[in-house]
Amino acid sequence: MPDTPLMDRVMRRSLETGVPIGVHFDLTYRCNERCVHCYLDHEDHGELETPEIKRILEQLAEAGTLMLTFSGGEIFLRGDLFELLAFARRLHFNVSLKSNALLITPEHAERLKSLGIRRIQISIYSADAAVHDAITKVRGSFDRSIRAIRFLKSQGMQVKIACPLMKQNIAGLAQLQSLAEELGVPYLIDMTITPKLDGDMSVLALRNAPEDLVSLLRDPKLNPAQLAGAGSSTGANWEASAVSSGIESDAYEDIPCSAGHNSCYVSPYGDVFPCVQMSIAAGNLRKQSFQEIWRHSPQMNRVRAVRESQLPVCAGCSIRQFCERCPGLAHMEGGDLLGAYERACELAEMTARFAGVKNPVSAWHQQPRSTSAARAFIPAHLVQIAAAQAR
Repeated sequence: MPDTPLMDRVMRRSLETGVPIGVHFDLTYRCNERCVHCYLDHEDHGELETPEIKRILEQLAEAGTLMLTFSGGEIFLRGDLFELLAFARRLHFNVSLKSNALLITPEHAERLKSLGIRRIQISIYSADAAVHDAITKVRGSFDRSIRAIRFLKSQGMQVKIACPLMKQNIAGLAQLQSLAEELGVPYLIDMTITPKLDGDMSVLALRNAPEDLVSLLRDPKLNPAQLAGAGSSTGANWEASAVSSGIESDAYEDIPCSAGHNSCYVSPYGDVFPCVQMSIAAGNLRKQSFQEIWRHSPQMNRVRAVRESQLPVCAGCSIRQFCERCPGLAHMEGGDLLGAYERACELAEMTARFAGVKNPVSAWHQQPRSTSAARAFIPAHLVQIAAAQAR
């Protein structure tokens, strides 16, 4: 979501009032691809049924949610998807979709347009069909996804390509850029590979070493930010870490991110989390109302109590301005919501060198590892403050 003056005012107001303006809702973890980097369990362990989802959507609307992202898994595996989309639009949500597009037909594209669904993000891992299909483990998936992008565009939809960067596809970014230009769509390069939800860290081996990213970030064709203010026809951008719903604004100031403040994540089973990258369950919508979880959950208040300036290690880091630390990944990878973690420190040091800092070393790397682990819980007085603010 762009950081415009109007959006900045909306973000500031939502933070002041505690309104969950953006919600990421995974409708299913089932998927027709088996991507090598995926962090999900694709079995159905009792997904929310249609009436349950509608009830949740009504509660989200009552809470003030405006921006709703439906994702998965693969959302088009749900037979009730268009029923849910129609219901969401009747509630006046601004709806975005994330999909691999394998199941989208021209008829589906027409129905999406008729419902006023304007934005869809589609995962494309390479301009080389063989590389893409090897990542998805589905032969022909590249051709089907590209075909869907073309007829979604023909219906006037805003399509964005998303490409998680890993060892398998790093060599083909220039070709991916050319493909995006040919299709006339923006693309997102995401350097985040996330641990699996069950705690399995093996997928992290797919990450590129920081030194392998330097030449890419220095290339103005691949990273238009290097063009000294020049625009890009494709609107290419990079993500170094997870962002809770894509809602970015200067309004966050000392707050690490939007998670738990004005955005959250809902799983296909009704579990509510501060964000998809933060495995701290705050409640379940089969047992509690959304407002009860959002306003009064101890877990949400614990997350809300975190301030950048009070992080035990990171607050004193000399290269903090170059860091894209994600509190969710800090919790998942380092076991500590307040702590530093290896990947963020490595990327911060790389970015600082890129910016001209000589021999940058993160605060975490400057001290013995045994003393760098921060407390696992937020101080009680900060939790009480956050709870009082939520009431």
